[in-house]
Amino acid sequence: MANQLYTRWGRELDPDHVLEEYPRPAMVRESYLNLNGIWEYAIDQSELMPKQYDGSILVPFSPEAVLSGVNRQVMPEDVLHYRRMVNLTETFLTGRCLLHFGAVDQICRVFVNGKLAGGHTGGYLPFTLDVTGLVHTGENCLQVEVKDYSDTSYHSRGKQKLERGGMWYTAQSGIWQTVWMECVPENHISELKIIPRYDEGEIEIKVMTDRDEKTECTGKISLRGEVITTVKFHANQKTRIELKRFEEWTPEKPSLYDMTIEMEEDRVETYFAMRKYSVGRDRKGMLRFFLNNRPCLHNGLLDQGYYPDGLYTAPSDEALQYDILKMKELGFNLLRKHIKVEPARWYYHCDRIGMLVWQDMVCGGETYNMRFICTMPNMFMWSGRIIKDNKHHKFARANERGKAEYYQELKDMLRHLYNYPSIAAWVPFNEGWGQFDASTATRMVRKMDPSRLIDEASGWFDQHGGDMYSIHNYWRPLKFRPQKDRVAALTECGGYSYRVEGRSYCDEVYGYRKYYSKQDLTDGVVGLWDKELIPNLKNGLCAIVYTQVSDVEEEVNGLVTYDREEVKVEEHRIQEMNRRLYKAFEEMV
Repeated sequence: MANQLYTRWGRELDPDHVLEEYPRPAMVRESYLNLNGIWEYAIDQSELMPKQYDGSILVPFSPEAVLSGVNRQVMPEDVLHYRRMVNLTETFLTGRCLLHFGAVDQICRVFVNGKLAGGHTGGYLPFTLDVTGLVHTGENCLQVEVKDYSDTSYHSRGKQKLERGGMWYTAQSGIWQTVWMECVPENHISELKIIPRYDEGEIEIKVMTDRDEKTECTGKISLRGEVITTVKFHANQKTRIELKRFEEWTPEKPSLYDMTIEMEEDRVETYFAMRKYSVGRDRKGMLRFFLNNRPCLHNGLLDQGYYPDGLYTAPSDEALQYDILKMKELGFNLLRKHIKVEPARWYYHCDRIGMLVWQDMVCGGETYNMRFICTMPNMFMWSGRIIKDNKHHKFARANERGKAEYYQELKDMLRHLYNYPSIAAWVPFNEGWGQFDASTATRMVRKMDPSRLIDEASGWFDQHGGDMYSIHNYWRPLKFRPQKDRVAALTECGGYSYRVEGRSYCDEVYGYRKYYSKQDLTDGVVGLWDKELIPNLKNGLCAIVYTQVSDVEEEVNGLVTYDREEVKVEEHRIQEMNRRLYKAFEEMV
């Protein structure tokens, strides 16, 4: 029996003011109309527009989330319909009108005033529709039609499962990130790409437009409000800008530069950081991760990004920041965003707070054979490291459309998140979940983004590529050996469970070792660091990912409870543990 939990932010939620913050911090314009709030909804099995709606839904919470006001599971045979009336003023409707969706799970079509505006497949990435010819001054009707096959098809689904349990969580559907509008000039900036050239003391920028024109742009760069330089350059061309005596970005001091770009009538605000991720050898010749040409230990946690009241959607921007701030306070410097792409503001908060990010690609494929991809590698670690992933049917990747969709979404994710400085590594596959031809995916990632690290096949089914010798270890004493060609990385470990009565989703307990008090759980975590992790630094260990930030449903192995009301460990001891870890690493490298 599930217990409905609420976060403090969910309890305080004002339906008239839902996630109103600007949703795209890396490209800000003055024109902004937030469309979150009360919409109408209907769930039926027809693609025809409903004649009558079932009631109200609070967007952007999925109907499965209690904060939506619906609290109903959408099934694969269902069609989820949304409708909202939007009043647009003459002063707002200038130039071209763009309708943005942060994410809609899983396949949708959008209608404006009864006409099809476009559609999108894939539940984790943003998309934009130009609705200029479909909207007018006054009242306009927006309708969205959604199909979600969840885990019954090959589409990307992450850890969603219609029959939740263990490490699989409640499936959610429909709109789950901010919906918004903006108006832009006819000739406007459509995309930015900013590359920090740390060694050269420069940034490389390319301003892209829908027109293939070399329109002149003016860029103004500032740091903490002080203008550093003003430059002129052309759109649709790469431009190098020198930064003398720049401030670097690190988790300890996350310096961010602001940049304003003007192009004819268009003006956007963005930001960037000077930092460099690489692999190198320490003074003893051991391969390590480097940040800004210095050895850097990545020490953090697996981060699922689920909330008991909002599921995929944080109830507020404060809630979105909480996990980052709390884990930073405990002394960690890394979050591995697990099988989910967050709203853009989450990455912005990591940038400004100073938190390294490893970003997983969302898994898909058909029904997994868990004995093959999970039980066998856990029982016989060597087996998962010698099996080739070209046996597509064994990895639930026989469907050609599913494979093509994976590659397209991988490219789109890299483009979408490229400019966020905190992202240190890409993780194309995890534990064989829909894995196929990982070396091909790695080559694609490396070509699109040579500036970041790659965990090619996290955990097992190693294809000997990427930058990491990646191990998931929950059961055995840890023994790393120095690697000749890749950095040793413990990409999942721990998973120690402690169920807090009154703050748990259900009576079931899923975890890898059970504890029954805050002190005992802390003893277990500190013991893991002191007895196994710190001693393995001398063997090349350079990354630690503990499972996990928060409890999620019956998986009660978080450092904080599912409702974020209680930290389940003794904070001062975790802080001291991490200080010992960093000190040991610094003395070693």
